[in-house]
Amino acid sequence: MRIFKNAWFARYARKHHIPDAALRAAVHRAEQGLIDADLGGGVVKQRVPRSGQGRSGGYRTLILYRQAHRAFFVYGYAKSRRDNITGEEEARFKDLAQHVLALTDDKVEALIRDGDFSEIADEVDDHG
Repeated sequence: MRIFKNAWFARYARKHHIPDAALRAAVHRAEQGLIDADLGGGVVKQRVPRSGQGRSGGYRTLILYRQAHRAFFVYGYAKSRRDNITGEEEARFKDLAQHVLALTDDKVEALIRDGDFSEIADEVDDHG
């Protein structure tokens, strides 16, 4: 399972001190069938904790997700600042998922080289 962040989400995670380990844990829960909200079309919503707190008061992340294949973190927000995404936003994320989840490995590597995505390293290489 390869896990990625788009450039926007990487900045968001850095600003809010969301470690890669928390993102890997969210994907691991999804791989076990523990999905907080399946929005359909390859889009899931998973909670990640604030530093030193639990998931319920933490952040909501939107992941373009295909089980046992790839996960792309593309959006996040604090539950305390926003209740949910709009129906229009949800539709756009589903359209994006259709495109992104169909990318070839070569295209994903090109997008990483261009800075559009970054790959979350395995646990052994975790630096936050």
